[in-house]
Amino acid sequence: MNGNILKMQSTLPGDKTVQYELPIGEKFLPMNEHIGDTIRLHYQAEINCIACGRKTKKSFSQGFCYPCFRSLAACDMCIMKPETCHYAEGTCREPQWGEEHCFIPHYVYLANSSGIKVGITRGTQLPTRWIDQGATQALPIFQVANRLQSGLLEVALKEHVSDRTDWRKMLKGEAEPVDLRVMRDELIERCDAQIAAIKAEQAVGDIEQLDSEVVEINFPVQEYPEKIKSLNFDKQPEIEGRLMGIKGQYLLLDTGVLNIRKFSGYNIAVDFV
Repeated sequence: MNGNILKMQSTLPGDKTVQYELPIGEKFLPMNEHIGDTIRLHYQAEINCIACGRKTKKSFSQGFCYPCFRSLAACDMCIMKPETCHYAEGTCREPQWGEEHCFIPHYVYLANSSGIKVGITRGTQLPTRWIDQGATQALPIFQVANRLQSGLLEVALKEHVSDRTDWRKMLKGEAEPVDLRVMRDELIERCDAQIAAIKAEQAVGDIEQLDSEVVEINFPVQEYPEKIKSLNFDKQPEIEGRLMGIKGQYLLLDTGVLNIRKFSGYNIAVDFV
């Protein structure tokens, strides 16, 4: 199979083991069934923007050409730092896109990937967001009306817990299980004053504290790498190795780890040998 790849699609069935498919061209390649096989991926020296489709010599922000990177709301800094949302100032790059993606319910959550972290995501992206981060446990703690509100809460909470994933640590094994509900209660208590201040500036009912159950996530991994070697199509057009497992958006090969999402839009030929 060959074609432009996108980030792997994932589902979480009843047994809580993530099922992966790799979008390649117009098809979807089931990946779980190939764990243990030798995979060969060959970069065809062509990149197409995942937004407009034009050929580009370099990919920006995981799959965009430079013009789209500069013009699309999905690539604006406020996506990475939602507390800087500037829609109300009338300067949103794409107001309609913002209304469809930012002014919808969002969640603030705790996740355990390389350790405990706080994060935010649209309601439509659960549990995908947790899976993409390689989290083995996750717990939504607030539901809010829009992205800006989730960002404000995240800023308050990350004074006491990280908002980042150590991807190298995440790929070396399973995180030590923790009681996320206890951690949630302790964190909210420590941030009580900041949370109250944020709520006071928002419409009544926009921010709801949740009492959810912890979501457990298992990843299809036969063996974790002892050392983390990052593989890169820009430096090594042909990548081959035994597929030992998949975690987050990474293929774990016995020759190194490959972040599929990083190479969205790359034209890749894939076969198993």
